[in-house]
Amino acid sequence: MPLRFGRRYGQAKESMEIKNSEDQVLYPPLLPSKEDLRQVTIIPHNEWERIRDSLDGLTRKAACLRAERKAKKEMYFRSQEMVKHWTNTNAGMKEQKLEAKKKCDEEIEAERQILDVEEEIYKQGERKKAIEYAKQYQFYQTERVKNFHSGLLLTRVMKERDAQIEFQKNKIKSDKKREEQLKLNIEKAFKEEQEKAEKRRRDRMALANDHLKQIKEHEEEEEGRRKHEKKDAEEIKRQNSLYEIEMRKKREKKKEEINESRRLFFEHMNDKNIIKAVEQQQQEEEDEKIRKFIKAKKCLIQMMKEKEAKAQRVMEEHRERINNFLSGLIKEKLDNEDLIIARDITEAEAEWEKREKEKYEKNKAELKAMAEYRDIVMKNKEEEERQRKIEAKEQLLAVMKADQIFWEHEKEKKRKADKEHRDIQDAHIQQVAKNKFNAKQAKQAELEYCRLTEALVAEKEKEFQDYAREVIEFESDSTNKYIYPLVKAVQEGPGGGRGPVFMDRGGLRPSYQANDITGVQLPFYNSQGSKYNFQKSKGRLGFTG
Repeated sequence: MPLRFGRRYGQAKESMEIKNSEDQVLYPPLLPSKEDLRQVTIIPHNEWERIRDSLDGLTRKAACLRAERKAKKEMYFRSQEMVKHWTNTNAGMKEQKLEAKKKCDEEIEAERQILDVEEEIYKQGERKKAIEYAKQYQFYQTERVKNFHSGLLLTRVMKERDAQIEFQKNKIKSDKKREEQLKLNIEKAFKEEQEKAEKRRRDRMALANDHLKQIKEHEEEEEGRRKHEKKDAEEIKRQNSLYEIEMRKKREKKKEEINESRRLFFEHMNDKNIIKAVEQQQQEEEDEKIRKFIKAKKCLIQMMKEKEAKAQRVMEEHRERINNFLSGLIKEKLDNEDLIIARDITEAEAEWEKREKEKYEKNKAELKAMAEYRDIVMKNKEEEERQRKIEAKEQLLAVMKADQIFWEHEKEKKRKADKEHRDIQDAHIQQVAKNKFNAKQAKQAELEYCRLTEALVAEKEKEFQDYAREVIEFESDSTNKYIYPLVKAVQEGPGGGRGPVFMDRGGLRPSYQANDITGVQLPFYNSQGSKYNFQKSKGRLGFTG
């Protein structure tokens, strides 16, 4: 292709510049900018590859080893997955044996569980029988059932006695001795029955005494609990009063401390004002001294000026006299003598001027020293005044800060005291609420106990009535003559006493003892009413209505 001016034919210079700029952007130079090409070493491609291989050989070798290990591991997992379900291998046979053993163990465990269930059912039945036997034995050991069995025994004894009497009557040959023996036996049996009845009565009296003792103990415990609660309430009230007194004392003490701090602060401020007034007075005195010193200095300067003017007049007069004297000498003496005199005059004037100049310099130095001393004193006074004001300000800030810290501390103490008071009040309120809740719970527990006791007594009464009805029906089949002791034992009611039946308390029949040294149980007379007319007696005695 023909070229024109180093470019392809038909291309503009601008397009070539744009292309070159694009090439520069897309393909940046490999060498850094401003690099001397004469200092660059050019390496052949083979040599470059050899250097790269020598540098990256270990890395490539390690990568190859990792790839080989990964391939072996994947092949191992594939092999394991492939032979996992084969049955003709050692692992498959071992797996089959383990599964067979596991299945056999499961069957044995199922049989054992069945045996355990059966054994548990058997033991549950045995426990149920034992519980039923214990309940029956406990039912037979109750006082009411024992009394009922005593009545049953009495019924059977009476029936047996009638049978024996009938047998003796039907006997052809009666033996008097046997009759007496039988009579003695009957009396002995009757006596034993009386002794048993007396023993039962004593047992009932002991039981009633125990009940009364328990009731008295419960009443004493209740009274003690009330006294304890009253004592606790008084103690809480006393502690509250002591706390109020202590808090009042603390407030008074705090108020006294605040008043003492205020008094000390005011005393400090008064002392500070007094010190300030004394310092101000001293400052005024020093200022007065300085004014007097300045006035004296002015007077001294005026006197010095007057003295200098006087000395100047004296010197003028002396000079005039000397001039007059020299004029006379000049006229009288020769020229040489005039020269000598003129020289002497010149020397005298020079010496006088020198003395005056020294005197003037000395006065000037003294005035300058006095002015410097006055400036130094005034600066020291100003510095002392400024330092005193700074110290007073710092002291005032310190006092204000201490007062603020004190008030913050007092507020913190008051907040803590209020918090403690609120905590104590909350604790007292919680304690009172807890006591009320406990009393309520105890009352509910007592009511629940009474309710359960009544339900249990009613259940036991029903059970006893069913048992007694079966026994009475069984005994009435043979004879209907001697079932009165059984009926009486059934109608007595639980409790074993002779008092009226409490229908609200499960039909209990309590015992009533005489209020004397004997403590015997009072009888119960079921009267249908009095045969006397009390209205007539009331009218005769004067009672109306």
